[in-house]
Amino acid sequence: MPNTAMSFATIPAWTAQGVLPPINPANPVSSVDRSPYVVSLPDIVLRFNTSPERRAIVDGFLRYRAALHTVGLIMGFQWLDGSFMEDVETLEGRPPRDIDVVTFYQLPTGTSQVDVLKRNPVLFDHDSVKSTYHVDGYSVSLGTPPSRLVRQSAYWYGVWSHRRNDRWKGFLEIGLAPDQDAEALANLNASGEPS
Repeated sequence: MPNTAMSFATIPAWTAQGVLPPINPANPVSSVDRSPYVVSLPDIVLRFNTSPERRAIVDGFLRYRAALHTVGLIMGFQWLDGSFMEDVETLEGRPPRDIDVVTFYQLPTGTSQVDVLKRNPVLFDHDSVKSTYHVDGYSVSLGTPPSRLVRQSAYWYGVWSHRRNDRWKGFLEIGLAPDQDAEALANLNASGEPS
């Protein structure tokens, strides 16, 4: 489904602790104003593309999405997290090394996971994806049996809603459809060359 039918949240500012807030404290039980915030891909590029290291990660992430699209994965969504979504430069005195991504995908009609894997096996090799695209990537099929899908979603939500020091934090969600990628790439190109 194209992202144009979705409404997007504004990416919240980092908290005083340098992370995205897990909820809006003024409306803590809101079903939409909380993590994962559903945002647009171009907004992510505009917000987080603030250094040569971050530009390189954004470039890799956009190439990763393009590779997913070439094997037919265009329906679903991605959760984005990791130090790329934090003020890690202030928190740890270093730039982010990659972006953490879980891709929840729906297979094209008449296609199996084996078919998709055969089209580009390297795309599903964690270490290759990380070195090629700067993406710490994982994937979950939306065709997974419901009880297992719920467990996998709860796992990723639980892992990504906290820093390693137990501090609560938020993360972002974007659509997997390619309808915003050209605008996102234009935003990246307008900001300079990736290093």
